Parts: sequence; structure tokens; C-alpha cells
Amino acid sequence: MKHFILLLTTIGLTCYSCGTKTANHNWETLLDRNLSQWDKFVGVPHYSVDLDGYEKGDGMEGTPLGLNKDPLNVFSTLEMDGETVLKISGQIYGGVSTKKEYKNYHLQMMYKWGEGRYAPRANEPRDSGILYHCQEPQGAFWNCWMQSQEFQVQNGDSGDYYTIAGTGMDIRARKVIKPGAKYDIYIYDPKGEYKRFKTGEDGRCRKNTDYEKPDVWNKLDLVCIGDKAYHIVNGKVAMVLERSVVYNEDDVAIPLTKGKIQIQSEGAEVYYKDIKIRSVGELPQQFASQLD
Repeated sequence: MKHFILLLTTIGLTCYSCGTKTANHNWETLLDRNLSQWDKFVGVPHYSVDLDGYEKGDGMEGTPLGLNKDPLNVFSTLEMDGETVLKISGQIYGGVSTKKEYKNYHLQMMYKWGEGRYAPRANEPRDSGILYHCQEPQGAFWNCWMQSQEFQVQNGDSGDYYTIAGTGMDIRARKVIKPGAKYDIYIYDPKGEYKRFKTGEDGRCRKNTDYEKPDVWNKLDLVCIGDKAYHIVNGKVAMVLERSVVYNEDDVAIPLTKGKIQIQSEGAEVYYKDIKIRSVGELPQQFASQLD
């Protein structure tokens, strides 16, 4: 029995006869070949998309294709080097969202950019994103994404924060003066003053260091505990966010601490793999040690 328990510990299983659990037992894999734990929501096809029989628009305004209607396979899976990989073509704005809601968790995944780029972002940096604490209905923002907080995934900007459709966060940040900029620019600064970021002109905070590596698989970790969140890129804490809220019709802030998770299609081909999640009650030590 001793050797049997050791074997189970090595491969990451549980011995139910003796109650022994391994350190990796609490990770839940979210990706399989059939995307069985996800729903697809496809937005408005751009005028340039080769797709007959559907209303088209500028990619945002118009009638979305809707829930689990994906005639161009914007979202699909494939085998790459023996692993199941989520391919997002980027041809139409939209997202895959978990069927379940999550709270107090550590989400981890790998991503790598493909070659495809599509209107209306054909000439812009490659873009995607992880939306968290997502609230129904689908398509609340630009007819393609849910109301949520965003962990930006974009060439050169991975780790940034965006509010989506009426959410907000408090982040320590400093203002950067950039002549000619349409909006004020704020950069995460762990020693800065708290700034409330809210949908509108102050809906974005930029990470202070670019941790993304070009042309390879990059690792993303998102840790959400209570009303706090941590954006982590390749093992480095890129941003700490606090007091997650959503604003009601009277512009009153209400705590936002749970919801679905949605991964964006936003004009760029991108691949995701090793998508997994586990419950946590505190920030894992390898990240917490960076904040001392």
C-alpha cells in the first residue's frame, strides 16, 4: 500500500481508500477537444468577412451571430505537439466563455500568437484578452463580450487592465503626460496613489513592465481572491487590482467577485493551451514574494 500511495502521488491522483491527496489534485483542466466546458459567442461579421447569408457590419454594431453559432470555426481545437490547443482565428469578434462561474481561484494558461489578422484590427497589434467575473447577458459590450473585468492579452500590452461595460477597479498608478493623447495615461505603480478605473475615459491601466516574450508560448496566471485580482505574465506580477465592482443603473458600485471566464477573439489569430483552474484562499507564495 505504501508504494501504491507513492505512485498515485507521483502521477497526481487521489487514493480514496486512505484519503491521501496530492498537491496537484485541486487543478481542474478546462480544455478538451470538444470544448465541453465552454460556450461560443460570435459577434457581428465585418464587411470584409467572406460569409454569405448573415448580416454584416463594422465588427461591433449590428446583429451578432450569437450563442454557439460559429459557421467559420472562429473557435476550434487541434492537436499541436501532442497537446490539445484552442485556436482562435480572430476573423469575427467574440469569445468562448465557461459554462460555470468561478470565485476565489487561480487560473493558468499558455498563449502564442498566430499569423492571421483581420479587420477592423488588421493593421493593429495582435489582440485578445481574458475577461473575468463575467456577467450575463452575452454580447453586452460591442455585441460580442460580457460585462466583466479584462486581463489584456495584446502584443506589448499583456497584463494591462480594461473595464468592460460598467465595471471598475482600484489600482495604484501614476499618470503619464503624453502630448496629443486622447485620454490620460495611467501606469501601474505599486508605490503610487490609488486610482479608481471605471468604464469611460479612465477605463484602462497599463502594466509598468512588458514581460511578454515574442514568438514563443507565454504563461498567464490570473489570481482572484475576494475583491482583489493579480495579473501575472510569465511568472511576474504585472499588476495588482483591488475593490472589484460593477455599477448599477444609479451608478452605485456593487462588489463584483465572481462570474464566468471569457477568452476573446479580437482580430488576431491566437492559440491557448494548458488552461486550468484551482480554488485558492491566498496568493501563491511565488507571486506573493514579489510584493514584499
